[in-house]
Amino acid sequence: MTGESAEDPPLFALADVSQERGGREVLRSVTLELPARRLVAIIGPSGAGKSSLIRLLNRLDDPTSGTVRFRGAPVTAMPVRALRRRVGFVFQSPTMFPGTVADNLRAAARYEGGAANAPRAFIRFTVGVSTPAPGSDAALGALLESVELDRDFLARDASSLSGGEQQRVSIARALATMPEVLVLDEPTSALDPEVAERFMRTVARLRQEQMLSVIMVTHRLVEARQWSDATVMLDAGRVVEWGGTAALFDTPREARTRAFVQSAG
Repeated sequence: MTGESAEDPPLFALADVSQERGGREVLRSVTLELPARRLVAIIGPSGAGKSSLIRLLNRLDDPTSGTVRFRGAPVTAMPVRALRRRVGFVFQSPTMFPGTVADNLRAAARYEGGAANAPRAFIRFTVGVSTPAPGSDAALGALLESVELDRDFLARDASSLSGGEQQRVSIARALATMPEVLVLDEPTSALDPEVAERFMRTVARLRQEQMLSVIMVTHRLVEARQWSDATVMLDAGRVVEWGGTAALFDTPREARTRAFVQSAG
């Protein structure tokens, strides 16, 4: 869990966080620090509280008790839209807005208030040339290219895309607000292994090029082990163990972690 300077606060800090849903406690006294500029995987069995935890990070939900801080500030003290511009969220099942891919990207920028700024994804496509106007086809095309989709996808009906293509558009839509963080909720669960591998390579490249922090829930332990720098193991709403990925998988401290990671072979 290295790489931050001693003066830097953690990206997210959760202190004694609990969460209830439908009268059931889904998170129990979670205290956890998530580092910046890393890809952090969150693993655990079904019902462990993984998605419930990440929904707190950009206030899709608020905790029943405890505090969630982003860059040292309580998330509840931040305007929701301002927080979501900085913390982009990609859902497990991509949902496309009605219309074309271009309509989807423009709608996201307008809704989140990001239309006045050129997305950071445009930077590598505009070095040495004039920057395209935000919302223009040139700018949106550059955004699509950042997620490895051709510019001619702009005119495509978003609902006609394959699952993998929709997930890439979902990431492009999230990037339209220049986020510091991408939060991914089981983004490859509906993809076949080959498409999932390509998708994760795209995420890894974007993280490096744009200096993004990535927090990802995954049920694919091979994926967590291959791509993440740090891993959090949840079970029954509690943090069982967390730390560097290699250590957690190779020499887990807790018996529950050991049994879970060994279950995947």
